Amino acid sequence: MAARRLPPGALSLRQFLRRQQVLQLYRRILRAIREVPAEGDRRYLKDWARGEFKRNKDATDEDAIRMMITQGNMQLQELQRTLKLAKS
Repeated sequence: MAARRLPPGALSLRQFLRRQQVLQLYRRILRAIREVPAEGDRRYLKDWARGEFKRNKDATDEDAIRMMITQGNMQLQELQRTLKLAKS
């Protein structure tokens, strides 16, 4: 039987891929927030996003993480729709 070559505490492939999804969502949210015209609203949304991600950084339940990613994507889409309407 082959010895495990990963150091203790290393992420599994599934955990690594999920982490990449979360980071990608965070970046996409921050990019969308940059498009908000009002400085105060931008700051509020940025603080909100940062707080939500920090609050859930220790989540380990796979189903809960998937649900949070889905919710985050829906909120991102809503923000993008709102920004698009505001520009028109």
